[in-house]
Amino acid sequence: MRLQIALPFALLLAAATAAAQPYVGPIIDMHLHVGPAAPGAPNPVTGEPTTAGTDAERERLTLERMRRHGIVLGLVSGPDAYMASMRRAGGDAIRAGAFMDDGRTRLPPPGVLREAFASGELSVLGEIGAQYHGLDAGAEWFEPYLALAEEFDLPVGIHTGLGPPGTPYGCCPDFSVELGNPKLLEPMLKRHPKLRVWLMHAGWPWLQETKALMYVYPQLHADISVINWIIPRQEFHDYLQALMTAGLGDRLMFGSDQMVWPEAITLAVEGTDSAPFLTPAQKRAIFHDNAARFLRLDAPSGD
Repeated sequence: MRLQIALPFALLLAAATAAAQPYVGPIIDMHLHVGPAAPGAPNPVTGEPTTAGTDAERERLTLERMRRHGIVLGLVSGPDAYMASMRRAGGDAIRAGAFMDDGRTRLPPPGVLREAFASGELSVLGEIGAQYHGLDAGAEWFEPYLALAEEFDLPVGIHTGLGPPGTPYGCCPDFSVELGNPKLLEPMLKRHPKLRVWLMHAGWPWLQETKALMYVYPQLHADISVINWIIPRQEFHDYLQALMTAGLGDRLMFGSDQMVWPEAITLAVEGTDSAPFLTPAQKRAIFHDNAARFLRLDAPSGD
């Protein structure tokens, strides 16, 4: 009887010990930003001022954090000149995306993006922060851009969830909470069944809508950026565990949403790595393998 009791306990202890081991494998960051530095800007979690006091420091320190944590690829978005500089500095570890965010930056005309996609200057359609402009990314206005993404077989990253506290009173008076609900993307997913789309911020706090959408549309992925460090950790772990329990662990991808705080990359890695319910295999999938498959990094040339 003692053996029968001890064996399950030993197995549980071994599983818990394995899950507690820090992740040391490669990481793909599906969500990075580049742009002007914000000297002295306090980190919303630590309250400490950003470590990046200049534009050059923001770029250099971001790349240093990537190397420190084994981030082999980062998808960046932001003003064109800053993306170009980051690509030069980061080489193959950086891919740039067409950017629409924060109420000030709108997408260029489709013709301009066509040239950037054709040249390889841009290789992602995202981050698409339509919510900040009071726009629904599932509506018809976005169709010419989605047609380009299909033509060039590009992944599309769409901001879902919320924005910083006070967003409508600052940068973005047209911002609407409801426009962050991922269920609004369903018409677009119906029209484009082969399009590679991922929900940035995993739809938080719309858990039920996110689970429903990802269940019905198996091509849909999600990154866990920003929620893995900026909201209370227990809230993030509860949300992540609910998505894992729903059977979606093979389509969740790591992201940091590093903005003007390079140190946020470390916070995002720690927030994800500290989830006590994730096995080593699940951590590997979230940190790297799911994104590698989604981005077709291992696909033969021309496939």
